[in-house]
Amino acid sequence: MGKKTEFLYLNEEEMIQAGVLDYARCIDVEEEIFGLLGKDDYRMGGEKYNSHGIAMKFPKESSNPGMPIDAPDRRFMAMVGYLGGRFHIAGEKWYGSNILNPERGLPRSILMVMLNDADTCEPVALMSGNLVSSVRTGCVPGVAVRHLATKSSAVCACIGAGPVSKACFEAIRVEAKALKEVVIYDLFKEKAQAWADEITAKYGLKAWAADSLEEAVRAADIISVAASSVKPVNISNDWLKKGSLIIFTGRCNIDEDYFSSAKIIWDNPKMHDVYYDDHMLLPENERFVNGIGVQIYRMVNEGKLPPLLDQTGLGDVMVGKRPGRESDDDRICFIAGGMVIWDIGWSYEVLQNAKKLGLGTTLKLWDSPNLN
Repeated sequence: MGKKTEFLYLNEEEMIQAGVLDYARCIDVEEEIFGLLGKDDYRMGGEKYNSHGIAMKFPKESSNPGMPIDAPDRRFMAMVGYLGGRFHIAGEKWYGSNILNPERGLPRSILMVMLNDADTCEPVALMSGNLVSSVRTGCVPGVAVRHLATKSSAVCACIGAGPVSKACFEAIRVEAKALKEVVIYDLFKEKAQAWADEITAKYGLKAWAADSLEEAVRAADIISVAASSVKPVNISNDWLKKGSLIIFTGRCNIDEDYFSSAKIIWDNPKMHDVYYDDHMLLPENERFVNGIGVQIYRMVNEGKLPPLLDQTGLGDVMVGKRPGRESDDDRICFIAGGMVIWDIGWSYEVLQNAKKLGLGTTLKLWDSPNLN
């Protein structure tokens, strides 16, 4: 007689009841995960254990009936990882993305998270993943603000007024205790102003829409770049004041002389080293074009910056391996490329809350496995 295996299914409404939208708690959990990164108590896919994931894309044209055709942000993707510490859990984030989905009343991306016992490999939970991914994406910049921003940071610039930028702001607001003002820049100023009005009404903060990217950046102590534009945001070195923290959650370029004096801190240099290797496999004219942080990859390739594995990760700062902010004058650039261990950790935390609240549906895999 084999072992009975059951797992919990949680839909989006149950995830909300279990606290998936609790930004303050998520920041604490993501901070804990950065500590595990600093101790190397995690794994992701690939030969170097640090691959972001694997994407399946479609052809530009096909004679096969029903074959999906390539389009911007059209893909399926699987991201796998293991997280140690108190979590001791393996997991996968699986999602598909189709830019036409909003016209169908659906999110652009539809995500699921599967958690598995790290020892027996049994499924533990299957969970709606859209809000997990959104909140953890925002809360990673929240951890960066906690550890890398000056305590006196009073003005936050949000570059982009879409869902990712809004998630980032929610976490930044929690951690920037001296925050008084929010300036928003978006290609569509009316969209930026509408969000600014929402912020003022909800939080009582002064909020306004900038006429230009330069106006927004020059005003700010914390700059959150989370625009969804295909082209990177381009920022001049002299726009960034002393003590500023700029956070790349979207694509951004800064004048190269910025990096000769500013500190670069990554979410995980080991993952970006894998990205770098991937770029080096491309034809020379296609390297260092797409992605977050590719300008820095290019500068590494040209010998203008040290190899990525010699650069600093936020986990290194948290466990005392490397310095982070050392003075209120330091200008710091934090790059967040996204890692499945953030999703796994936050999903695990929400799952524990769901169990306490009696939420979810128990599904049976088998009473006794046919193959054992």
